[in-house]
Amino acid sequence: MKITQTALFTSALALMASASAAQQTTLRIQTQLTPETPSGQMVQAFVENVEAMSNGEIAIELFMSSSVVDSGDTFDAAVNGIIDCDMTNATYVTGKNAAFQFAADTMGGYDTPMQFQAWIHEGGGAEAMTELYGQYGMTWIGTFIGSQESLVSTTPIRGVEDLKGWKFRSPPGMESEIFSKLGASAVVMDYSEVFTALETNIIDGADSSSLSDNAGVGLYDIGKYGTYPGFHSMAADHLACNSTVWEGLPEHHKTIIKIAVDKLSHDVVTRMFVDNNRTATELRAKGVELSDWSDADRAKFREAAVATWDEWASKTPETATMVESHKSFLTSIGFFE
Repeated sequence: MKITQTALFTSALALMASASAAQQTTLRIQTQLTPETPSGQMVQAFVENVEAMSNGEIAIELFMSSSVVDSGDTFDAAVNGIIDCDMTNATYVTGKNAAFQFAADTMGGYDTPMQFQAWIHEGGGAEAMTELYGQYGMTWIGTFIGSQESLVSTTPIRGVEDLKGWKFRSPPGMESEIFSKLGASAVVMDYSEVFTALETNIIDGADSSSLSDNAGVGLYDIGKYGTYPGFHSMAADHLACNSTVWEGLPEHHKTIIKIAVDKLSHDVVTRMFVDNNRTATELRAKGVELSDWSDADRAKFREAAVATWDEWASKTPETATMVESHKSFLTSIGFFE
């Protein structure tokens, strides 16, 4: 078949029009994570995946280590257009609404990150998150959790009985209230102060981070007891974007970003599972006692946690909605009677 010059010219114009029609998206995202940590490295991989899947149509400016504003100001920075998206942790904004605590960490509700993700994808969590964030001009895109956190202690920490009189470092908020119900004495201090406080016997133990992160900063060189797998805390980070910015994106760009967040959530869980188990093997070889709490002790902790949830539920209507969402899902999967 003979191809005329007119046909070639028309095809060329169509290709040029298609190329010019491709919409370009640039998003400015801040995270508190540092480039050196496993989670930080995987967030950088998320950026690369988005750019690759979009064939360069989406470019992300990633600001790590909270380099634009303080971590606690990231959410407002996105709302006000200083950046486009917040990739930190919802606990930073519990001052706006206590409900954000339950978007980030239920403290004792779930045993594994996959259970929390199941609430998001199968238990109504995504809908609850979308409604909550939307009230503040933000769109929730996704959530990723590294692993359960592990306690570190200079005294045995084998079950609930060992919490009585146990003086430990706690972040502010709901966690200290739960542990206090079980007889522990919480001391609120910054993460950076934990090592010295353990070394000088100011505290008996600490809720600090995951097993591998705790080991990485030398906490088990001082505290020869710990919990693993953890049970009390799983801090989840989110990707949430300014709603006006998000709604202005092409639909296929939104889909690419959502898929990339889902991949990130899988990659973080997988990486931390390997890192934590390798660390557990190394620590046990060095004589560190790691206790996996019994079902009975976990149930006692969860009972204290849920009592605290109910107290928090009275803070705002949105908190009551989030608490009910978690409780309903946990009942449906047999965690609650």
